[in-house]
Amino acid sequence: MKLLESTRFEAINNALCIKTGDSKIIGRIESYSCKMAGNDKQLYKRFNAEQGVTPHDLQALSPPQTSLGTSPAQSYFSISGDEDGPLCDTISRKTLFYLIATLNSAFHPDYDFSDAKSHEFSKEPSLQWVMNSVDSNLSATAGDHYRTLRSTLWAAVEDEISLNECDIYSYNPDLASDPFGEDGCLWSFNYFFYNKKLKRIVFFTCRAINPLYGLDSGVGSDFAMDEDEDDSY
Repeated sequence: MKLLESTRFEAINNALCIKTGDSKIIGRIESYSCKMAGNDKQLYKRFNAEQGVTPHDLQALSPPQTSLGTSPAQSYFSISGDEDGPLCDTISRKTLFYLIATLNSAFHPDYDFSDAKSHEFSKEPSLQWVMNSVDSNLSATAGDHYRTLRSTLWAAVEDEISLNECDIYSYNPDLASDPFGEDGCLWSFNYFFYNKKLKRIVFFTCRAINPLYGLDSGVGSDFAMDEDEDDSY
């Protein structure tokens, strides 16, 4: 997966490092091309060979966390074909590889997601649902700082990926696999906006932590802010 440079995203990422009275927010948005280079092609062949499946085989996803306890107008079907079987969304092996490869690129070299399974991902029910979830988390934690940033953020994502043409996925691992699973994490999200026509993914990852907990030397250190840094943007 090739990282696509974006000065707009870089500016937004700087603004997504926010310190408030009772939390610290660390977020970033990145754009990746799904056009596979030589190394990606080798990893993709190995990814399919190890599972003994074809790129078009469907894998079951977990229900989206944003819709737990609700009944969105969303089509589910049984992966087994049994009408009485469990209902779930599915994903092709190729798309699943794109999501995993995006995680590996985004969190390299601190984490390796090569063994991630389809049930650790969800397909989100709608763009509006995801936007509401993001806005709710960031507005509740960052208040006016996020409200002044919101329109710029979503406009940049729209221009990069054409949101209405995207399938949106989230990564919701168990605690042992979660790169944001350290002590003091108040909330986190990992969203993938996948435009199949553009062969591109915009990855939006964010977390809020209790500032009483120090960031360890893992993935968090890449986005840690100097305690003496000016909070204004």
